[in-house]
Formats: sequence, C-alpha cells, structure tokens
Amino acid sequence: MRADRLISILLLLQNRGKMTTKELANELEVNPRTISRDMDALSSAGFPVIADRGTSGGWRLLESYKTNLTGLKAEEIKTLFLLPSLHLMKDLGISEDWHSAREKLLASLPASFHGQAQDVWDRIHIDTNSWRQSPEKVTAFTILQESLWQDKRLLIQYERVDGEQRERIVSPLGLVAKSSTWYFIAGVGRDIRTYRASRILSAQFTDETFERPADFRLATFWEQSSQQFIQSLPTYEVEAELSPSILSRIKFTGRFVQQIHLEDSLPNGWIPASFCFDTEEEAAQYSLGFGNQIRIVSPMRLKEIVYSRAKSLIEMLENDQ
Repeated sequence: MRADRLISILLLLQNRGKMTTKELANELEVNPRTISRDMDALSSAGFPVIADRGTSGGWRLLESYKTNLTGLKAEEIKTLFLLPSLHLMKDLGISEDWHSAREKLLASLPASFHGQAQDVWDRIHIDTNSWRQSPEKVTAFTILQESLWQDKRLLIQYERVDGEQRERIVSPLGLVAKSSTWYFIAGVGRDIRTYRASRILSAQFTDETFERPADFRLATFWEQSSQQFIQSLPTYEVEAELSPSILSRIKFTGRFVQQIHLEDSLPNGWIPASFCFDTEEEAAQYSLGFGNQIRIVSPMRLKEIVYSRAKSLIEMLENDQ
C-alpha cells in the first residue's frame, strides 16, 4: 500500500510540479505527517525530491528528473474506459474526439486488455440525463467554452431569476455540469460568481485580458460553493404522523424533501415523523398529495392551509356534480 502511495507522489509531482504537504495529503487521503515520512523515504531511496521553504514553498522533483513508473494496473486501465456522459461531451463538441482517443488508447494496450475494456463498456454505462427534464438551450455556449482558453474578459448579457436583464464584464474561469445543467464560473472584480449558462443570452469577447488566479481550482471551488448554497437554503420543518400504508412512498413522491426522520409507532399504529422542506408551499403540496394518510401536527399554520385547500377542493367537486 505504501509503495503505491510513493509511486503516486512521484507521478503527482511530475505531472503537477510543486505541491505542498497539505495538497499531497488531501490528494492521497492521508494525514500530513504521513506525507512527511513518505518524502523522507523517497529522499533516502535516492529520488530527487526537493523541499522549497517559505510561503510559496512545497515539494517538487529535480527539473531534469522523469520517473518511468508509468505502468498501469488492470484495475486502473478499467477506469479509463468508463463511458462518460455522452450528451455532455456533445455539448462540449468533443464526443468524436473522445471516441478517437479511446480507440487509440485501446490500440496502445496489450491485446490481453482489449476484452477487459469491452467488458467495462458492456457492464457500466453513465447517463446523467434525468427522465423528464428537457435539455436547456445555451445560446452562447460556444463562446463561453472558447473564452476559457483565451484569458480575455467577456461582456455577457444575462437574465436574472426575476426576469430582469443585465450586462456585465466577467473573467471566464470554468464550466461545470450539474446533472444536465451547465453553470459558468467567472470572476467579477474580486469576487467569483456562478451563472446558469442557459440564462446568459449573449456573450462577446472584449480586448481586455486578465490573469487567471494561480491558486484557483475549479473542482474545489464548486464543492465549497455547493455546500454554501445548500446551507443557505431556507428550511421549513414539519411534524406529522403517517399512516403505515405510505411508508414505502414518502421518499418517492417526486417532490423535494431534505430530511425525513421516523420514530417508533404510536399505539394506534401511526408513525411520528419530522420533515424538512425548502418552503411552506412545498410542505403544503406534499401533505395534500397523501390525502388522509398524513396528519399534520405542527406548524398550525400549515395545518390550516391544508384544511382550507382540501375544503376548497371538496366544494369545487360538489359544484361540478
């Protein structure tokens, strides 16, 4: 296990250049003290690992050194042949290039691995499309994609959630696909902002260049901003009692519920439960969907809303007869 990790350290330093102890520890999922011991072991074994001190320091390999430890294991080769999302590659215009690269990779491997690659294709397929969601049309997608390689600022016109249209000059940093939805990450002044790509109505290059932040990592930014977004979502908590007949369906209604906590059954067989929704409206629609199989305990206002809507529905049905 340690030998694999030492090889991974050499390959990381060769491919990425200088890396700090913390970066290596995060990448290899070990603690920094383990990395320090590994670096001592590599140095003792004669590998030219160099420690640069200071605020911009880190570990690196001697510039003239290139490791030959590039042999791939069978399990590693299998991961290379996992089929990524075809529709996202089509959005990026690289599906044909990917197929060509896959064939070249396969041709470069010993014949004994060819059957394993086919096994991966026949057993695992990744489809990031949802069942009912229609793909969003991104008018300016080509320019957004090209801008990531130009280091030129863009003038974009985008539509806010409330329908208001605005113009802004941004510094392109990345594109992220969440399910089948694309998001455009860009710098605005000292801030980094996220735009839903389908809301960008137009984009054009400016003559102004910018310097991409050296420490910006798209995956890290997206993970952190996603967590912040989730934590900032409004919460609406509901206490209720459920009929045993709906237990198998409460999480599969098509409506979004952040959390469902169930307790032991009451003497009458019903189950106390706690729910967490984004809004009161979502909670009301969810509760109404189960009819008389869910009894709201609190908040009282939600109970009154559900009663009022159920009463209105009965009156409408009676008038239709």
